[in-house]
Amino acid sequence: QVQLVESGGGLVQAGGSLRLSCAASGSRFGIKTMGWYRQAPGKQRELVASITSSGSTNYADSVKGRFTISRDNAKNTVYLQMNSLKPEDTAVYYCNAENIVAPEGYLEVWGQGTLVTVSS
Repeated sequence: QVQLVESGGGLVQAGGSLRLSCAASGSRFGIKTMGWYRQAPGKQRELVASITSSGSTNYADSVKGRFTISRDNAKNTVYLQMNSLKPEDTAVYYCNAENIVAPEGYLEVWGQGTLVTVSS
């Protein structure tokens, strides 16, 4: 089964930027939609951004205009460019992928998470 490995998290000051990367390995038939979720302490996990294999994107209202999701299908990698970071963006960020499994369809796969901390 495909594995997802996130990287790029860290500690930044408010107004700063980070770029998260998620590399997928082991996919036999390709990956459909990929996305980034985040979970802050004591809160529900929420969708941050997603991108289809054709490049269609979707963003949470709280990050529109600040975050940009992209993917490199040849490298099976998805990125999240985060600009103008705010303290409320602090969370563990998880990569998600819909791994195609013929003939059933696809299975959701999750990465281990990477911590983003934004100081004020």
